[in-house]
This record gives sequence, C-alpha cells and structure tokens, in this order.
Amino acid sequence: MAKQRSEPELDRELADLPPELRWREWMRRIEAVLFASASPVLCADLARVVGQGAAVDLLIEDLATDLNERAFEVVKVAGGWMMRTKNAYAPAIRTAADIEEQLLDLNEFDVAVLAAIAYHQPITRDGLKDIFGKEISRDLIGRLHARNLIGTGPRSPQRGAPYTFVTTDQFLVAFNLETLRDLPDKEQLEDAGFTAESYKADI
Repeated sequence: MAKQRSEPELDRELADLPPELRWREWMRRIEAVLFASASPVLCADLARVVGQGAAVDLLIEDLATDLNERAFEVVKVAGGWMMRTKNAYAPAIRTAADIEEQLLDLNEFDVAVLAAIAYHQPITRDGLKDIFGKEISRDLIGRLHARNLIGTGPRSPQRGAPYTFVTTDQFLVAFNLETLRDLPDKEQLEDAGFTAESYKADI
C-alpha cells in the first residue's frame, strides 16, 4: 500500500517576520491563490492562507494598488475575487494568444439571448420565443450551456413540464458582475438601442 504524503502545515501567522514583511507575504499568498484559481475565490477561503484576524479586504486593496502598473487587476465577481488581465490588453491577447474557446466570439444575438435569460430567469424556450418572436435554436442553447454561461433551472412539478434556463456564476465572471443586481436596468439597455425588437427579424 502506497504511503500517503502529507502536506506541510501552512504557517499562517508568520510570527517570526516583522509586521511589514508579514503583511507583504500575506498579500503575495493571496495573489498566488487568485492567479492559480480559474474561478472566483471567496474571502473565507482567502482567510485560510493569512493570519487569524488579518483583514482580507485590506490585503486585497493593497494588492490592487500594487498591481496598478501591471497588466493584471483584482476584481470582485460572482461573490468572490479573481485576478484578470486589464481590458486595455484585450487587443494584444486576441492578436497573439490562443483564446478561441473563450467568450470573445459571442455574437450580438448570443449576448441578447443571454441578457433575456438573465433578466427573466427562470425562463423556458417558449418564453424566449415570446421575447424574440422566433424559436431560439437548440444549437445556440447548447453553445451557451457548453460554455457554462447558462444552466438548467427549476421545473414545474407537473409531468412533461418544460426545462427552464438560468444564468450561472460563470456568466457573472464573464461579464464582470458581482451579482445579478449589477445588471444594467432595462431602460439603460433600451437607451443604448439594445432591445429584443432589434432581433425579431431573422438573423
């Protein structure tokens, strides 16, 4: 039987370091965790790598300041924290990096369907048809599912009740939202010319 390797216990308190170096080391630990994580990290999880009573929010503020002159930033999305590339570098990334599987190829209609789901969830395909005046293809729904932007919502307990769709935490991450309350209000969307009426003609 193979011997199990035990991980060394993490020294959270760093009592042997002077306060300034201790604070900087805690910042670097948070930076490392955020850099390595593909999804938002909750404050409670970040608190597990720093000293008891250390203020995670203040450490993140200092880390954000430390990153001011770099290509990355710390953002709060989906109830947790993430590190991501600043928007100013998106053209460089699109030019040189392999990001075909990411969200940059969503077309306007895909985004409109996502918005409809976000504002009306849980919503059925028939509900989407009522909004757009046409069937929403299974292929489009499948693509949004595959990217984990939408998931299956609650169904009526009646036999044969249709599936519903809801947005996911990945949707919040992709659009840099902390919660669904951060969605622009419908009047703002209409003022920007972004309405379902725009998509009622066949595309």
